[in-house]
Amino acid sequence: MPFRMTEMVGCEFPLFAFSHCRDVVAAASRAGGFGVLGAVSYTPEQLEHELGWIDDHVEGKPYGVDVLIPEVQAVDHSVSADAIIAQIPSEYRDFTRTLLRECGIAEDVGAPQGGSQAPNTSLGQELLEVSFNHPVRLIANALGTAPPEMIAAGKTHGIPVAALVGAKEHALKQVEAGVDVIVAQGGEGGGHCGDVSTVVLVPEVIGAIEEAGADIPVLAAGGIMNGRQMAGMMAMGAAGAWCGSVWLASPEAETTPVFREKMVAAGSRDTVRSKHRTGKYSRQLKSEWHERWESAGLPALPMPLMSLLAEPVLRALDQAAVGGNARAQALSSYWVGQGLGLVKDQRAVGTIVQDFKQDFAAGFEALAASFE
Repeated sequence: MPFRMTEMVGCEFPLFAFSHCRDVVAAASRAGGFGVLGAVSYTPEQLEHELGWIDDHVEGKPYGVDVLIPEVQAVDHSVSADAIIAQIPSEYRDFTRTLLRECGIAEDVGAPQGGSQAPNTSLGQELLEVSFNHPVRLIANALGTAPPEMIAAGKTHGIPVAALVGAKEHALKQVEAGVDVIVAQGGEGGGHCGDVSTVVLVPEVIGAIEEAGADIPVLAAGGIMNGRQMAGMMAMGAAGAWCGSVWLASPEAETTPVFREKMVAAGSRDTVRSKHRTGKYSRQLKSEWHERWESAGLPALPMPLMSLLAEPVLRALDQAAVGGNARAQALSSYWVGQGLGLVKDQRAVGTIVQDFKQDFAAGFEALAASFE
């Protein structure tokens, strides 16, 4: 059964697997889905290495890359990371040092990472250039309108450009910018998300695009954890599903064993939209990390200051948590959507893709049977 998106990117089934982990990307594509590597945390050299690995392990199947290029940031990225870190207020540095001390972790382990280069969020164009040196079949962008250079590069290389949106107005801006695919992500989704639910956002975006006279496929995202949900989104007009959280409890994922156990045990109410990780609202597993920031009364710093402060601390907490540190385990967190309540075990990525296919078919069969 051909789908519009499978014809566009060359995959078998229009299930798009977003992940920061190359293993998940390759496994999803090998199973018939379409893996998309989140590249924001990589330097150009690291991305070159990761994509080379995927090329060697994807068995010729198609995959894509998500290079986050924020439209608005709070600092001048022509300056070094050291200079940007210097803008972090001392009371914020003191707060994170206190958290580390309480866990018995050396303060320097979670110190912001400086250097002569600007943070990776300024390297979007360089990451794009690396991506185009590999057989990628899709380029995606989030946190703002896809920049003209990304649109132009996509057309030059014959590669579709996708953009993530959380509101109808943002979708129309992306259409005007010239993107080829819209990913409508509802507020249930993990990571950066808006506050409109998926079941409302997807048909709203599809309708707005049609009214604008455009013919652009829309992928549904946010809280989609099984094939029946995917079938429901496609019954509303979506061209496929874009999923991230469903892979996080898999053995292949970049998550720690501690997080995977917490995720399986958690319910759909155990997430929170918080700025206290990147400086922009993103949905995460609720933990003492968020409670402590709120009780301290310290508002989140803007992007990328908050990320530069928080990420090294959170990595240190994760390492300590895996080592059995109970205080660190209570503080540890990761991006995940409300759909985590539907995850009951730690299944392999390939198994999840096959389960999606079966549930998808069952969903459509049940719908068709209801009309007999």
